[in-house]
Amino acid sequence: MALKFTQLHPFFVGEASEIDLRTADAAALEQIRRGMDQYGVLVFRNQSFTDDEQLAFAERFDGTLHAKTSTAVLEKNRFGNEALSDISNVGKDGELLAASDRRRMSSLANRLWHTDASFVDPAGRYSMLSARVVPPVHADTEFADMRTAYDELDDETKAVIEDLRVHHSIAYSREVLGFEFAPGERELLKGAVHPLVRKIPGIERRSLYLASHAQHIVDWPVPEARLLLRDLTEHATQPRFVYSHEWKVGDFVIWDNRTTMHRATPFDDKKYRRELRRTTTLDIDRLAVSA
Repeated sequence: MALKFTQLHPFFVGEASEIDLRTADAAALEQIRRGMDQYGVLVFRNQSFTDDEQLAFAERFDGTLHAKTSTAVLEKNRFGNEALSDISNVGKDGELLAASDRRRMSSLANRLWHTDASFVDPAGRYSMLSARVVPPVHADTEFADMRTAYDELDDETKAVIEDLRVHHSIAYSREVLGFEFAPGERELLKGAVHPLVRKIPGIERRSLYLASHAQHIVDWPVPEARLLLRDLTEHATQPRFVYSHEWKVGDFVIWDNRTTMHRATPFDDKKYRRELRRTTTLDIDRLAVSA
């Protein structure tokens, strides 16, 4: 049976009909890719992934996985694989992280609007987040539609930003919140330069490419550059461009980092446990992979 998608927001986001992604065949994977081109964010319910199964699905679906995460600079991944990002508030001992824990302090930057892996080249393409444990309070993830945000800019602004390039640094987004890197850590997070307006193969519409990692516009004075990036972010994250996802155990959400931004909303992470696993693919040509 062909997959069907129900649109959850006026501009983007689709919820898929019932499917077990662990056993999705090549035809289903291609339907999902077309759905990603259309909706930018896809929601799948009742997905019972193990860690290995999530890694395997991500590779079958989109190829090479991103493994140069910022948390790898701070400590080794507790799952033994840096391609499986630990989006949680628990440590290796299974206990809640202390308020002063460096990993927790770094992860607070996830509450800023951002784009996964924009600080590497090639950058991130699809991120896939699996909900394993969710708290009994709202701990939503918000997504912003960067294609509609671009479409609704005035022509003068579009002309100004058309060929601009931006340097993205994950160290910058952490330091904005006061996080301090130890000697040698920051040097491992060099950053990368990407266009401010993305022209994505196979997708006719253009998209703003913003993030809290966006440190400066290449060849622009710093004050003017930061003002422009701030103004564009405020425009792109107006409530009418934003979808808020309320997590349930078993939810699996895929989003296109080239056409969306996202952020975590705050909850009492010193009281309630939340465990999510994220895989992110790099924006390079996909090789043919058997289903």
